[in-house]
Amino acid sequence: QTSKKLVNSVAGCADDALAGLVACNPSLQLLQGHRVALRSDLDSLKGRVALLSGGGSGHEPAHAGFIGKGMLTGVIAGAVFTSPAVGSILAAIRAVAQAGTVGTLLIVKNYTGDRLNFGLAREQARAEGIPVEMVVVGDDSAFTVLKKAGRRGLCGTVLIHKVAGALAEAGVGLEEIANRVSVVAKAMGECWPRGRGGGIHGEAGVLRIKMATADEIVAHMLNHMTDSSNVSHVPVQSGSSVVLMVNNLGGLSYLELGIIADAAVHFLEGRGVKIARALVGTFMSALEMPGVSLTLLLVDEPLLKLIDAETTAAAWPNVAKVSVTGRKRSRAAPAEPPEAPDATAAGGATSKQMVRVLERVCTTLLGLEDQLNALDRAAGDGDCGTTHSRAARAIQGWLKESPPPASPAQLLSKLSLLLLEKMGGSSGALYGLFLTAAAQPLKAKTDLAAWSAAMDAGLEAMQKYGKAAPGDRTMLDSLWAAGQELQAWKSPGANLLPVLTKAVKNAEAAAEATKNMEAGAGRASYISSARLDQPDPGAVAAAAILRAILEVLQSQGA
Repeated sequence: QTSKKLVNSVAGCADDALAGLVACNPSLQLLQGHRVALRSDLDSLKGRVALLSGGGSGHEPAHAGFIGKGMLTGVIAGAVFTSPAVGSILAAIRAVAQAGTVGTLLIVKNYTGDRLNFGLAREQARAEGIPVEMVVVGDDSAFTVLKKAGRRGLCGTVLIHKVAGALAEAGVGLEEIANRVSVVAKAMGECWPRGRGGGIHGEAGVLRIKMATADEIVAHMLNHMTDSSNVSHVPVQSGSSVVLMVNNLGGLSYLELGIIADAAVHFLEGRGVKIARALVGTFMSALEMPGVSLTLLLVDEPLLKLIDAETTAAAWPNVAKVSVTGRKRSRAAPAEPPEAPDATAAGGATSKQMVRVLERVCTTLLGLEDQLNALDRAAGDGDCGTTHSRAARAIQGWLKESPPPASPAQLLSKLSLLLLEKMGGSSGALYGLFLTAAAQPLKAKTDLAAWSAAMDAGLEAMQKYGKAAPGDRTMLDSLWAAGQELQAWKSPGANLLPVLTKAVKNAEAAAEATKNMEAGAGRASYISSARLDQPDPGAVAAAAILRAILEVLQSQGA
């Protein structure tokens, strides 16, 4: 028999899953001959009440993930979506009784099969003289008129495990625990939206609505849960204090879960409800059901203490013991460091020249948009030209707003920030890195040797963080070729234009040579073809930028 799931066999999947949990958790043990998991320190529970729960498998991490000190003593698991066997429930009751516990509380979700099987086991155990009580949890708010079967047991059952576990750990007696958790269960409600029904086994819900935004769906759910005309509502009103559970039914991404949690917090706080604690995660799933459940539990301080009590249960989250509502959720952005007066500020003529250089670079890149995109389609996602044009328009807008800084170091730093913010893509990050690093040597001096050092610093940063090397068929190839030639600027008496002219020619030749290279970095390296017969668009763009700079300087006779 084949399955579309990662299992060994359909028949054995529930046993294997429970065995896997126990294998990875030294604090758990399996009960031989039964699909039952128990605390491995059972003997430490002498004189205390034991708590057993369970139900069909497929709801992981419920229920075995909630076994531990301060929560459940053990769990009886059925096959997938099937109530556990009476014999296994009875075996679990006997095991905890024989370990010296003074009574057992069965915590059961309100499903017919679970009620019957746990009920039968309870009666048999009581006939054997074992004190056993049973609490049936029905926290489902998806009813407007209560049916005879009552409210289904859903994810809120996990909160009952927590409260009962804290009471048992504190040494409270069996009857008192049963009474107190029965009261707590009545102060709780839950709602589930999903495509094909409302329960954890796909049962029908209370109403059908079209797919809507997260905010709209959450508002629908919480309005329904708190509507006093709904017989299964939770009496939550302005001033109420609640524990909120946002539970992934198994098929939701963590991203969606965060959006739903945010919507729920804003909705409740907008109604004046105080959220004392918020639990967000997967607590009771339904295999990979695409959906979420929201649970509200009305709490006071004594009940919160039980929710906050320590537990070693693996699936219980590490919840902060402070109120969610009333906490400041944002911090002021850090202040920009004051700009130090720059000793290398250029004169008015040089500053105008820098503007002309930038304007020429921008018009060059805008003119190359289609060509760069076409080159990029062969090796990447076809947006290299668009990315460079976005950078060019951002620089043009910036130049219109105010004159650029007079110092080369500050100019490159500002350009770096602008490209990081506006250019996008890895190109924006690489140019940002290059310019940030290149600005550093220009803080002290701006002679030709300093500009050569700036090129070196930029290239080093690009290689360090971009992980590209010369010959990898990237924009670095053009810049590296130019950088090698610019080393001549470090020699005494070096001339600007002859060296720069040679550097630009080297860059253009290197860009052309990329057509014969195998891509070793960047998006093109993911493509299976070893060679691409077009030059790298990033290298072409970098060479064109250098050519634009040279042409302006030549026309100015710099």
